[in-house]
Amino acid sequence: MSIDVNNESGTEADEEAILDIARYALGRMRIHPLSELSVILVDGPAMEQLHVQWMDLPGPTDVMSFPMDELRPPAKDDEEPPQGLLGDIVLCPEVAERQGREAPTEHSTDEELQLLTVHGVLHLLGYDHEEPDEKAEMFGLQQAIVDGWRGERGLTGPSPAPTVS
Repeated sequence: MSIDVNNESGTEADEEAILDIARYALGRMRIHPLSELSVILVDGPAMEQLHVQWMDLPGPTDVMSFPMDELRPPAKDDEEPPQGLLGDIVLCPEVAERQGREAPTEHSTDEELQLLTVHGVLHLLGYDHEEPDEKAEMFGLQQAIVDGWRGERGLTGPSPAPTVS
């Protein structure tokens, strides 16, 4: 799996954990190991510019996803996983820090960035949360991936609760 993580935010972040959880999420979703993903961390003004440009919404947001080849997980266990360019995930540590503080189970900025990375991966794979049933599916899958990743690494304590609405 080719995953690039570039931190252009000016804020320290656990880039190895972001890389690791992205790799775990893509493996869990059975995406071809030769697929490519880019994760970029940006500051608030850069994220706000993207948010206005692409969503016509003011202010910075936590995560944005820009799919390329519109890859989807295989529907059946015996189906060959897709290969290609997944696209870009853009994260904003400034927003993640605030969300981690305000979450029902307060957690660190790095934990929020990990959660948002999984959220971004799922968006790249076609998951959404506009409708209640879509939201339940996406957030359930997101939590299962985060819990699985944390469990495999022996991380203790409650998993961060989703803060993306």
